[in-house]
Amino acid sequence: MTPFTKPIHLGTLFDDLADRGTATAVHLSRPMDIAPELGSALDVPRLAELVAEVAGWLSAAGVGLGDRVAIAKRNHWDYVVLSCAVARLGAVPASLSAHLDPSVLETLLKRLEPALLVTDTALLAACREGGTDLASLAARTLVVDGTAEGALSTDDVRGAAAPPPRRPPLDAPLAVMHTSGTTGVPKLVVHSTRTIMRRLAGFEAHRWPLLGSRPDDTVASAISFAHGRALAWTASVLWLAPARLLAVSSSDWAEAGPFLRRHRPTTLETQPATYVRWQDRTGGPHGPFERVRLFISTFDAMHPPTVRAFLNATRRRHPVWMQGWGQSETGPLTFRFLTRRAMAAESGRHPTTRDIGRPIPTRTSLRVVDPRTLRLVPRGETGLVFCRTEALCLGYVGEEERWRSKWVGQWWNTGDLGAITRTGSVRLVDREVDAIPEGSCLEWEDVIADRLPQVLECVVLGLPGRPSLPVAVTEDGELDLPAWRRAVTDLPPLADPVVMAWDDVPRTGTGKVRRCALRDRIGAAPDTHGTGRWT
Repeated sequence: MTPFTKPIHLGTLFDDLADRGTATAVHLSRPMDIAPELGSALDVPRLAELVAEVAGWLSAAGVGLGDRVAIAKRNHWDYVVLSCAVARLGAVPASLSAHLDPSVLETLLKRLEPALLVTDTALLAACREGGTDLASLAARTLVVDGTAEGALSTDDVRGAAAPPPRRPPLDAPLAVMHTSGTTGVPKLVVHSTRTIMRRLAGFEAHRWPLLGSRPDDTVASAISFAHGRALAWTASVLWLAPARLLAVSSSDWAEAGPFLRRHRPTTLETQPATYVRWQDRTGGPHGPFERVRLFISTFDAMHPPTVRAFLNATRRRHPVWMQGWGQSETGPLTFRFLTRRAMAAESGRHPTTRDIGRPIPTRTSLRVVDPRTLRLVPRGETGLVFCRTEALCLGYVGEEERWRSKWVGQWWNTGDLGAITRTGSVRLVDREVDAIPEGSCLEWEDVIADRLPQVLECVVLGLPGRPSLPVAVTEDGELDLPAWRRAVTDLPPLADPVVMAWDDVPRTGTGKVRRCALRDRIGAAPDTHGTGRWT
């Protein structure tokens, strides 16, 4: 039996789990792109074998100790399997979302200088059609689902034996992932074994009340598996050995719906945009969410009606919504539990979801400072939020000056505006770059979403010298303007809304609105009230 009491090593994660006798059944909403022949139901020992097999492929493709391996393909949990295989060789996986624009992928690959790019034929072809040859940006390229000019296929490397596992020092680079990129080119975040495996996954791999996976749980995740969250989630959930792990690779209900109905999760984690898209699936008898005891959201701000709909969709007497706030660089910094009672009030001016809870005890410290002077502000006043956490990443690939600019002494600048209330909880206001002088974009967006069910999402854009511009996102791109005017009557003056359909809004791989790209799409001025200095 392994001596570890918490998940530590990414490269041998599944070996360690198999040694512990973990019997969790892993179910996928579709077979893995890297091994479709295995189907959509696997066990931990077979996954351990697959990681070793894939490590053999990568070794045959020339990957060695300390190399960076970029992974960019359509979304699937096999990002995790690939990352484990890369780490097993002592190399560093760098996960990139296929949602990124070709020009952005080009920039990130140039910063990474990978020894190998692992991709798929669709992304490679789409980028080439757009004038970007991804294969030219890596020493070698491996295509996982076919053949492509100038690239290796899995048939070229299949069957090669993997060398013995290599385990990096605790504080050496372990994995690279990118930030959301809502305001431009994402940052490439470097985490170590200590930060992502010990501090993040290790913390979650406890049987915490409410949060910890139970032996009879069916734990589901429907996220961008290119996100660093996928590594910590997989390691911590499997370490607690629930009955089933569900990996949903698409928010498209045609794939996700039948899968969730079949397996009926008891805990569910997904991105805010996905919760919004699934909100109209919460009604009716025998729904896919009726057994859920715990909903988790950590990627972005949640709107009250969405939280309310899911809490009311389960037949559990006391379901809980865990709202976390953090960043790719830090992991979770605060958390708060929301209940049906907490969410009962509707159409108020100060929705409860802006209160994002308290700092995680013994693990994170927060302070709020004046953006101009960087001096502490009194409790209750808004300022820049700085943090201290042992889970903070090692830095940014290719942007060390940007990384250093976010430090003041031992405190790191999150780039978010907020306030610490007199009770010690954190009230989130806005990203500094998105700030508006007359209030909070996030609060107004919540109010509008709460009052207008027709509006799936509202995005408020600050325009210096003019009223803020709301973009109302509806299913069909239509809006009841009299109802809109009634809903915003007690808000500060707003410009007439721009109305867009959901699919027309530019988004990141995790569903966040790319605000800069949105401004370009609707012809709004690029100027903001915020400086963007700490983005």
